[in-house]
Amino acid sequence: MSPRVSIVIPAYNNAAYLAATLESVTAQTYPDFEVVIADHSSIDGTSEIIQSFAGDPRIRVLSPTPHGGGAKANWNRVSQHAEGEWIKLVCGDDLIAPEALEIQMAAAQEHPSAVMVASKRAVVDAHGAPVIPSRGLAGLEGLVSGRDAVRATVRSGTNIFGEPAAVLLRRDALADGWWDDTFPYMIDETAYVRVLRSGDCVAVPQTLASFRISASQWSVRLAKAQAEQAAGLHRAILAAHPEAVSPADVRRGNALALANAYARRLVYLGLRRRMGKENVVASTT
Repeated sequence: MSPRVSIVIPAYNNAAYLAATLESVTAQTYPDFEVVIADHSSIDGTSEIIQSFAGDPRIRVLSPTPHGGGAKANWNRVSQHAEGEWIKLVCGDDLIAPEALEIQMAAAQEHPSAVMVASKRAVVDAHGAPVIPSRGLAGLEGLVSGRDAVRATVRSGTNIFGEPAAVLLRRDALADGWWDDTFPYMIDETAYVRVLRSGDCVAVPQTLASFRISASQWSVRLAKAQAEQAAGLHRAILAAHPEAVSPADVRRGNALALANAYARRLVYLGLRRRMGKENVVASTT
């Protein structure tokens, strides 16, 4: 029988952190899950770390994903090989709490209309020490309509649901388009918005994942690009879902996206010694 949940890991140059990621994934208190992992032709020791965990019968190791195609190539590959009803994508340097699947699956089962379950997450440095102990969801809690969830993330000017490690998605809803990198820095939020067209979101107040900040995240160029892509995504949402967001929502979100991007840059500048030079976000392989 297929597992209820697939944890999919698109690894890329994560040798410094991948063992900790896999340890957090395999420590889940919820038993009915599989792990699908593929290395995106890394040039460090990522593949060796993967092989050291290959003896775990819950872990299915795919052949290396060919170089190129950006994050989308490996994110889609591991997701499309998933056999579970629900998918959680965990990047190769992030972490999930031992009870993450147990809590999120309980929420999904309590609310059959849900196609997405999102929790708060922590932001940690290169050593796993908390930088921000809990963030996300913009005040949402419990069952929220897909329409209201989309409007909330647009109006906030940031991805209130966070990185995929904090999110559980119905596979059939994600499969209607998979991961779309039209806006590469918004690849996760773009998928969430599309998934939420088909159902509701459950917002779980616990902090169930940790996102690791990296040395590549504090440049002016990146801050500007993130804000521009957020604005582009907001405009695309308005065009496709005028019933969910208004032009005023988009204007507000775009203004906050720019402010948020530069605020993040200031935080990263202050923390750059804690980021680890080897932990570089590489989404354009």
